[in-house]
This record gives sequence, C-alpha cells and structure tokens, in this order.
Amino acid sequence: MTESSFTFDDRRVGFTAGQTVGAALIGAGIRSWRTTRVEGRPRGVFCGIGVCFDCLITIDGVPNQRACLIAAQPGMAVRTQEGGGRDQLAV
Repeated sequence: MTESSFTFDDRRVGFTAGQTVGAALIGAGIRSWRTTRVEGRPRGVFCGIGVCFDCLITIDGVPNQRACLIAAQPGMAVRTQEGGGRDQLAV
C-alpha cells in the first residue's frame, strides 16, 4: 500500500488510505492531542466511534473535529487542541 502523510504539530505523520486521523496518530505512537478545558489534562481516542468527544482536534484551522471520524487526507495541517478550542477562522 502507498503511504501518504499529513502534519501534526509540524511533525510528519504517515497513513494509509482509509485511516482516520486518530488511527494515524495512534499508529505513529501519539496518544494525546487535546487538553481539557479546566485542568489541562491530555486526551486522545477513548470510544473510537464519535460518541465521547475525547478525540477533538484542530484540522486545517478548524477546531473541535473528531479525530476518530475524520478520514486522513494528504497535506492536512493537524494541531493539538488546547482547552475548548476556538475557531481560528472567525474574525
């Protein structure tokens, strides 16, 4: 299979077609990509089916994306989401 990549906090992460962003991050050994609003605790995939919202991440400047549901795409800019996440596209 051919491997493509996206960036996570300026680090290259490889993935194969059909993988979610969350699966690619786990495959790369990255276990957390969000911090909680109040205590700043690390979070990553918990349920893996989009129900718990623990895997929220910022993708291409848009916060609150569920990493376990979003298909990885070549060239995505994925970033750790701090706290509640804010829409970086809003004025």
